[in-house]
Amino acid sequence: MRHNGHPRPVRVGEAALVGARGGTALCFALVALLVVYLVLTLLGAAGSGTSAPGTWIYNAILIGSTVCCVARGLASPIERAPWLLLGLAMGLWTAGDLYYTFFLSELETVPIPSIADALYLAFYPIAYTALGLLLLRRIGKFQGNLWLDGLIGALVVCAVGAAVVLEPVLNTTGGAKLGVLTNLAYPLFDLLLLALVVGVIALKGWRLDRTWFLTAAGFAAFGVADSVYLYQAAAGTYVEGRLVDVGWVLAAVLLACASWSPVRRIAEVRDEGWPTLTLPTTFASVGLGLLVYDHFQGLNTLALLLAAASLAAVIGRAVLTFREKLRLLEHSRREALTDSLTGLGNRRRFMQEIEHDLREADVRHPLVLVLFDLDGFKTYNDTFGHPSGDTLLVRLAEGLAIAVEGHGRAYRMGGDEFCVLASAARVGPGAMISAAATALSAEGEGFSINCSYGSVLLPEEARRVSDALRIADGRMYLHKNRHRPTAGRQSMDVLLRVLHERDSDLGRHLAGVADLVEAVGRLLRVPPEQLETLRQAAELHDIGKVSIPEPILSKPGSLTEDEWEIVRRQPLVGERILTAAPALGQVARLVRSTHERFDGTGYPDALKAHEIPLGARIIAVCDAFDAMTSERPYARALTTEEARRELLRCAGTQFDPEVVEAFMEVHVEARTELVA
Repeated sequence: MRHNGHPRPVRVGEAALVGARGGTALCFALVALLVVYLVLTLLGAAGSGTSAPGTWIYNAILIGSTVCCVARGLASPIERAPWLLLGLAMGLWTAGDLYYTFFLSELETVPIPSIADALYLAFYPIAYTALGLLLLRRIGKFQGNLWLDGLIGALVVCAVGAAVVLEPVLNTTGGAKLGVLTNLAYPLFDLLLLALVVGVIALKGWRLDRTWFLTAAGFAAFGVADSVYLYQAAAGTYVEGRLVDVGWVLAAVLLACASWSPVRRIAEVRDEGWPTLTLPTTFASVGLGLLVYDHFQGLNTLALLLAAASLAAVIGRAVLTFREKLRLLEHSRREALTDSLTGLGNRRRFMQEIEHDLREADVRHPLVLVLFDLDGFKTYNDTFGHPSGDTLLVRLAEGLAIAVEGHGRAYRMGGDEFCVLASAARVGPGAMISAAATALSAEGEGFSINCSYGSVLLPEEARRVSDALRIADGRMYLHKNRHRPTAGRQSMDVLLRVLHERDSDLGRHLAGVADLVEAVGRLLRVPPEQLETLRQAAELHDIGKVSIPEPILSKPGSLTEDEWEIVRRQPLVGERILTAAPALGQVARLVRSTHERFDGTGYPDALKAHEIPLGARIIAVCDAFDAMTSERPYARALTTEEARRELLRCAGTQFDPEVVEAFMEVHVEARTELVA
């Protein structure tokens, strides 16, 4: 067509559409010719010989089908090779049929083999190749045991064919060996072709689209027509122009229509769904039926071997399927117990393993459970994005696993929470906890990640998993709050800095007392929300000393009554200083009572026994122990055992006996490491 004197360019999409319409029109024309040929055959008007109308229609259908397949190959760049090969196979079959019609059909005795036989038989290997290439073009990959399903189906099809077709052909075929082999080649090639089709359908997961349905039907029609023809020819009952001839043109039309069916490519075929179970089972049942039939009636050797091979393939498939299911089950179990991001055990694995380990643990074989929570990770995520956050989590998890290797197991409990379950039988786990906390820390340009943690000793502090998690979680949040820059924390930091500047030894003394106080408080089951207040009071219980002149603090001899009066005012001064910061109000009340005595002879309020707050009683014991074991201007440092004996001597008078007893329990090196 011309427009304004210039040819209009045809776009690629338009050309493909024009080709598809042309191919569809040709397929409709072939179907119409097939219907006409069928009607003529049924009416007995198809005739035989080169001038019969049925002969011309028959050959026109074969030629048109060949043209259809070749045209499809030329129009499809992706599937060019398979359709051109199938067109070539159809062309060879058509050439063989034309040669037979015009050169052999009028002979009194048709030679076997002939040129027509060579052309007919050349159809098969080329069709096999075309079928395989088409499968490769249509399917990306397949999984599972589909290939074995195809083998089972192919073996059963061949066994049925050998039982139904091969034996009658053998029994009725005679003459020269070459002629017998030629006659046997047709059913064998047809069986192989049908087996290949069944195998291809199996690799598609037993799901047929229009292309594969028409292709399978076409090859099946070839096989049936060949088998019937060979049997009738061997028996001398074949008559040209009857229904058996319809089988070949039907096969040609089906293949032509398959070539122009819509293309449906599958990226991946999985071994899933009912067809993958029912169809192989059906084929296996047929194979078993053949063996049963052989027991009563007898089969030829080939059919028997093929049926037995199909059952062997079924057994192999069962073994492979069972092994695959075991592998999938193991994989699913592993996934269910593993954190998908970091590869550490997840909460479910942790619960399983701590339940088991807790049953085995005792005082001689204790466990330590440590919970970790990342500080600053949310800010990192908001700043750098979740992909970067995931990368950081993976890196921190790898470091944690290395840090606890040989001591225990690491888990990711979810989000930015981690956990370690380790043995504490041989050595205090303080060093391991410190290494784990370091592994869960990271710094870089624009970010700083640290962690808060809480630990619990099992089974001494908890015998149930729920209690262990509750205690560790409470301690973790105490640790987090201790390092969080709240108003109270900021006020404490200022006051602690003042004490440190006044006396660096005093600052170290307060830190040591605070660690002991926290450990004793845990053992006496001080509630987690009060434990932080107790530690703050321990760190600041001597803040009132800033009002005591240095000569009094460092005086080596006895103090005068006036000097003692100044010293006794220290708790009240400390209370006034701390009360100035509203966030430290509860701390101030504890500090006021830290110099009371259990027998009521202390100061400033002369409180007695349980009138004294528990926190103040704990601080008094730990402060005295630390002071006795430190060098002072007015007294030498006692040994640990001497200080412990002194605490026991003063229990019930200066100190609360229950607090002294708890102190004695926690003042063991391994346990001190645990709470550090």
